[in-house]
Amino acid sequence: MDKLIITAAISGAAVLPVQTPYLPITPKQIADEAVRAAEAGAASVHIHARNPENGEPTSDIEVFREILTRIKERSDAVIGISTAGARGLSAEEKIKPVTVFEPELASYDVGSVTRTGERLLEAYKDTDYKFPWEKEALRLRSKDVWANSFDDLHLFGRKMQEVGTKPEYEIFDVGWLYNARFLWRTKAGYSKPPFWVQFVLGGFGTIGSSPEHLLHLRQTLGTLFDGEQYKWSVIGIGYPGQFYVAAQAMIMGGHVRVGIEDNLEIRRGVLTKSNAELVERAVRLARELDREIATPDEARAIIGLKGKDKVKF
Repeated sequence: MDKLIITAAISGAAVLPVQTPYLPITPKQIADEAVRAAEAGAASVHIHARNPENGEPTSDIEVFREILTRIKERSDAVIGISTAGARGLSAEEKIKPVTVFEPELASYDVGSVTRTGERLLEAYKDTDYKFPWEKEALRLRSKDVWANSFDDLHLFGRKMQEVGTKPEYEIFDVGWLYNARFLWRTKAGYSKPPFWVQFVLGGFGTIGSSPEHLLHLRQTLGTLFDGEQYKWSVIGIGYPGQFYVAAQAMIMGGHVRVGIEDNLEIRRGVLTKSNAELVERAVRLARELDREIATPDEARAIIGLKGKDKVKF
């Protein structure tokens, strides 16, 4: 098996400040969390930006710049940028941080999801929210579709290819693998092999995090990409799903992502205090299963990245 690549997803865009006091918001907080996660064993960190005044997701270039430069100054970790952006952005606005900073890695969500904020709206009172935008964001989740059209996907793919950024194909359901195969076979995946895919299990409106679902995704990937070079990783949404699918992936030869973006608990009913805490638990699991942990440079070689010296931040 390859050495295990652990990715830490630091803050995300869907987690609300009301859900945890440990959500990093400012550029310094996000960068500090990323560096600590890398020190704990994460070879890669996945970055979203937030408005430092109120924690709302943003694609502001200067906010991204501060986060990215702070991390790079203190860590050799692979830095991946999200293209999910903030609500209401055009495809051009979502991809702009990639075209400006030319990171080694960027997320590439190849499908659409119907979501809802109903459960969280029921869970919190008006007085619980820390910022005015949070409740409205939950209401809008039930009105919006998280949409990724093929026109947008081609735009994202072309822009990543132009700057040498490796697309991280995010797969939220089995049908998304067919979209990925279409893009890979017709447009050369907008990158050089190996194809890098990340299964996302347990999110609302997407495939669940049961062992059978991960096996199905992995088998479908092998069938659709027979003869192609590919590497794969898993994301488990929530607790205990994050660690259940992580352990299964480690056994199957895959890689893993953990982090506050995907899961807020270190134990049932116990909020994690940091991304590093989640990475440390993944490292313990890997050691029990005799999976060696990849360094950032080993991760670059496994995935086929261009290198830290070729980014623009």
